[in-house]
Amino acid sequence: MRGRARNTYVGAAPPLRMERSGHFRVYRVVESVPHINVQAVDSPTLYSVYQSGYGERQPTVDALETGDLIEATLAGDPDDDAEPWRLTALDRVDRVRTAFAVDVDPPEVARECWTPDRTEPAYTVLTEDGAPVGICGVQPRAPLPNGAFVPSVVTGLLPLESEFGSVPELGDPAVEAVFLDPDPPEASSYAWPYGVVYLFTRPSTATAERLRERYDCPLDTDTRPAFDPYAIRR
Repeated sequence: MRGRARNTYVGAAPPLRMERSGHFRVYRVVESVPHINVQAVDSPTLYSVYQSGYGERQPTVDALETGDLIEATLAGDPDDDAEPWRLTALDRVDRVRTAFAVDVDPPEVARECWTPDRTEPAYTVLTEDGAPVGICGVQPRAPLPNGAFVPSVVTGLLPLESEFGSVPELGDPAVEAVFLDPDPPEASSYAWPYGVVYLFTRPSTATAERLRERYDCPLDTDTRPAFDPYAIRR
């Protein structure tokens, strides 16, 4: 996977109080949301980052896609939750190609994988011609503290970085992912107690192609409806 040149500066930022440098996973890039959501790889911290205002370096930011793994420096004020952070250096180092479907019935393999009152993810290995090609996983979902509800945050538990780096039951890195959310974005409660994630360790398998065709969710297109899934509702 080719990345951009290291230490590519993506715009002059105003003086800000603090910087965060490291690896981040891009979880949301859509035109209707003026910010990019990135998840720190080494901590459970989600950052909202400005999507525009980078001058001649804007194309570098515009090229980011959901599923990108980036090495970056973020500058911002950790004490101001209302003010997004800004990218000051950026290098895309890898990508898990992604596809999404919402308001869908979970496939039978996911239903068989789920057991009532489960609190941990569960996985089923998928094979083609006797060889493993990926997994189908279910992730438990529950309201956040104080009854807060977050619709369509990928599938359930965040982050997924450990699963991307080493697919459960297989140990190889993921190259493609399909996320199935049983609920529509306007939902105020969970219709199903879990979300579904498919992680494939081989590209363009017949299993993945059939899955994406069934749910009408092409690769590299974030087909989730135009809303910010990280806007917490009560």
